[in-house]
Amino acid sequence: MIELISTFIFLFAVIDPIGSVPVFIAVTNGLTEKEKRVTAFKAVLVSYGVLQFFIIAGELILDAIEVPLPAFQIAGGIVLFLFALTMIFGDSKPDEEIKSVKDPTEIAIYPMAMPSIASPGAMLAVVLLTKNSEFSIFEQVQSSLVMISVLVIVLILLLLSTKVHKLIGSAGASIISRVMGLILTAVAADNIIVGVKESFGLIM
Repeated sequence: MIELISTFIFLFAVIDPIGSVPVFIAVTNGLTEKEKRVTAFKAVLVSYGVLQFFIIAGELILDAIEVPLPAFQIAGGIVLFLFALTMIFGDSKPDEEIKSVKDPTEIAIYPMAMPSIASPGAMLAVVLLTKNSEFSIFEQVQSSLVMISVLVIVLILLLLSTKVHKLIGSAGASIISRVMGLILTAVAADNIIVGVKESFGLIM
């Protein structure tokens, strides 16, 4: 149970559902309520497809190019750490991704599905949470289900985006995004430490 909770917190932090709300509101401005609902469903569905692909094929791709998982874990931890620092010190997630909006007709895929929901950090996270060498098939299925539960939360928040935004405001979303970034720095540091230990055979 504790591992499921920690997995949920990790994925919730890296996907950052609340941080996606201001982005969704900004890029769907002017759309009808029906169009907003369709956009929300499409964005979450595409995000699920992308993340599920990395769960299934991520480690296989690494094996095919002969990159050992410890090396990927170290590199991924560094990338995740830098990603988390941008959440803490850089532009907030909403500000950064709203700037990237160009074509409103493609907002369900970009920037909503990628990089807002299925961010590079989220792709990395699902690969690390479903390593064949460390987790059983049952545990990997559990991680997939936890990921789906987080995406369901994303969908609910997007469908209720106007009410959520009124409740917490842009400042609130920015604060939450930075707190999630702080959590991710700790997770990233742990990934780097574990990767180094595995590379040098220091894990008992």
